[in-house]
Amino acid sequence: MLPGPRRARARGAHTVKVGCIGLGDIARKAYLPVLAHRPGVELHLQTRTPATLDRVADGLHLPPGQRHADLGSLIAQDLDAAFVHAPTEVHPEIVARLLEAGVPTYVDKPLAYELAGSERLVELAEERGTSLAVGFNRRFAPGYVQCADHPRELILMQKNRVGLPEEPRTMILDDFIHVVDTLRFLAPGPVDDVTVRARTENGLLHHVVLQLSGDGFTALGVMNRLSGSAEEVLEVSGQDTKRQVVNLAEVIDHKGQPTVRRRGDWVPVSRQRGIEQAALAFLDAVRAGEVLSARDALATHELCERVVRAVHERPA
Repeated sequence: MLPGPRRARARGAHTVKVGCIGLGDIARKAYLPVLAHRPGVELHLQTRTPATLDRVADGLHLPPGQRHADLGSLIAQDLDAAFVHAPTEVHPEIVARLLEAGVPTYVDKPLAYELAGSERLVELAEERGTSLAVGFNRRFAPGYVQCADHPRELILMQKNRVGLPEEPRTMILDDFIHVVDTLRFLAPGPVDDVTVRARTENGLLHHVVLQLSGDGFTALGVMNRLSGSAEEVLEVSGQDTKRQVVNLAEVIDHKGQPTVRRRGDWVPVSRQRGIEQAALAFLDAVRAGEVLSARDALATHELCERVVRAVHERPA
């Protein structure tokens, strides 16, 4: 019999013991401010770098028993859930150990750089009957959620950088994956056609364009690593109206005279970017004993693999 989903232990009906693995920028800036101050969360930290572990734990006033220098020590705490923010290269090993131990796991995208590795993790989660969630936070970002309620005959998303050409697989799986997943999230129907255009030079990807089309809609995703500006712009339009989201903070509706709604001065960046909402939705599922599937997240990885292949198949 497969192990069932974990529930909060006797420490309190609404208390969950949560591990955070990896204490880099994304953990410190986006996730720990949410987890460390959430009522009913007993936070445990794990990293192999003792100085970093103590510095971060001291800042959060965590006792020695909630600091762990190795993954085995953390798993031995009988976790209710874990957040994995370690480098992508070690995702397969860390996530597999957590799933084998029956720990519901939330992991930064991508699951793995190779599609086969991502598939193995999703299959393992299903075999163990354990939640696996991938951090596609833009599905929870307020501006993008509002776009899901707008006519979407044409979808255009640009996520550009300055001076950052990169090896294709790394760039697509680490960064362009957000564009791919957002297009999938907002597509109003099944995708019938996929087209990829790209420019590479000396083995580095300069820009990539993904077009998805289906019955009555077209979705375009663009990433330019030599754009002269770091920006993220999403536009959805249809029925003679358009909604535009600039850098996840400013929503502009176009129907005659444009109207602008800006992020409030006191709205945390983690909430603006959907990270807080994604993390809390995962914890809510853990408390409710709901098993989350990563099958839809895997579909995004599969589409990214298709983009990688298309880029490599194009003439240099």
